Amino acid sequence: MSDLYDSITVTGNVATEPEFKRTQNGLGITSFRVASGQRRFDRQSERWIDAGTNWYTVSVFRGLADHAFASLHKGDRVILTGRLRQREWDNGEKRGTALDIEADAIGHDLLWGTTTFVRDERRQSIDPVPADAWQAPAATEAWAAPGVDATDGTDAVPPMALDAGAGELVGVGVSAADAPF
Repeated sequence: MSDLYDSITVTGNVATEPEFKRTQNGLGITSFRVASGQRRFDRQSERWIDAGTNWYTVSVFRGLADHAFASLHKGDRVILTGRLRQREWDNGEKRGTALDIEADAIGHDLLWGTTTFVRDERRQSIDPVPADAWQAPAATEAWAAPGVDATDGTDAVPPMALDAGAGELVGVGVSAADAPF
């Protein structure tokens, strides 16, 4: 196969415990296998059946390698995106094709559980927006588009608040069902 890489996004389970190593020049590398299984509904038997599994070897580098090694464990459900590479292999007894992914981003698949994010202190110095720079207005304050004065009441979006008892947005007769979230 050529040296061209295809972009790919995969959801699956971490199938091996991630391994970390550091090269002689200090580059961190984490690698692990991901099993991406497909399921489909069989109408004849009226149940879900396995429709095959693709196996990928995932490699991550530098800071992402450090974070992946500290965060991921065998069995975790993940979503990742990166560059797919197909390579042929031959060990003398067997021959085959391997699919490798050089991941650009990895995260836990939140459909299957929860996770807690902890910001890397080393990266805060390059982040131009502090984590606590934005705060939502209080329920009694008006929301407005950036640059619009919400205090004069002329061009601002009418104030809305969530009525916890009724579960509705109040202020302009908008119910929670009409809300965009």
